Amino acid sequence: MVRPPDPLTLARSLPARFTSPLRSRWLTARLGMWLGIAFGICFLTGVLSHLVQHPPVWFHWPSRPVQLYRITQGLHVASGLAAIPLLTAKVWSVFPKLFTWPPVKGAGHALDRAAVGLLSAAAVFELVTGVLNIAYWYSAMPFGFVGAHYWTAYLLAGAVLLHLAAKLPAARAAVRPPDPARRRVLTIAGAAAATVTAATIGQTFAPLRRVSLLAPRRPDVGPQGLPVNKTAAAARVVRADSAYRLIVTGPGGRHALGLADLEALPQTTVELPIACVEGWSATGTWTGVRLVDLLRLVGAADTDRPVRVESLQPDGPYRESVVEPGPARDPLTLIALRLGGEPLDLDHGYPGRLIAPNRPGVLQTKWVSAVTVEYR
Repeated sequence: MVRPPDPLTLARSLPARFTSPLRSRWLTARLGMWLGIAFGICFLTGVLSHLVQHPPVWFHWPSRPVQLYRITQGLHVASGLAAIPLLTAKVWSVFPKLFTWPPVKGAGHALDRAAVGLLSAAAVFELVTGVLNIAYWYSAMPFGFVGAHYWTAYLLAGAVLLHLAAKLPAARAAVRPPDPARRRVLTIAGAAAATVTAATIGQTFAPLRRVSLLAPRRPDVGPQGLPVNKTAAAARVVRADSAYRLIVTGPGGRHALGLADLEALPQTTVELPIACVEGWSATGTWTGVRLVDLLRLVGAADTDRPVRVESLQPDGPYRESVVEPGPARDPLTLIALRLGGEPLDLDHGYPGRLIAPNRPGVLQTKWVSAVTVEYR
């Protein structure tokens, strides 16, 4: 009977089984630099997006330029996706070192390996949950995506900084010119990152929409030519034209406006994007009543107070949103009644939805039922 190999002997022999002349410190250092840039962009834009959606008292997000959130969130998703092939290539470049023997050679080495383990786990978690989010596969995450993804990003950022501090001397030493074969490996990794980016960024950069085969959304597919994340059926909203009233409340009183009342008010047409946190965005031509005109009805056009916008949606984390004083009084901010000259589709928020410049899609409240000037 053949005896199984001794586990310790097998572990000691593993590094020799994964040798390749293409691996080198130069290749690992260059891949690490590219990966660090991708993670840095992804981290900064992700923190910014979280602050926009869940603003602390000290944070204020402007309404101009109108495309800013569209750009930053597009960069967030694109840089995260580009990091996937770069991380894969970097792990391949150091793979034999995962099996070095003995696994720990002292306190310093143990700390270094623990930091690498934290870095690897946090990076994989962020990339996997990010992909699940843009694919709308929330059933695969038995936890709250927003909090888990956000706080793990700080763990990843800290682990990256620790890893950089530990490996910077070795990276500086690996500056000699590589041979052509190793340069080709780096080129392949860069090309893979560029391909993944091009295959998804068309969901926000319209000229590339036809080649964005991996994008979960195309910016021109959906009711009235725009995508929809949450349908009226999913939000448990039904059409009720005759019973509909928009309740506008402020220091000067309270108004209940039916759809005919809203259509009788001065109408404004603007071109603004819907820019969603999943990375897709699309521009629409919206027509409706300026929010500041509704505030004027209740004596709040010049009041420096935020405005709460509520939805007919009975529940959910985004059934209401708060518009800060500046954006609320921006002439581009509307309660939109039409899209592309036609009444809003029910899935786009009929009879009226909030559309404001430089604002995440989840905060562009649909099926608006109430507009209230807040006093705190």
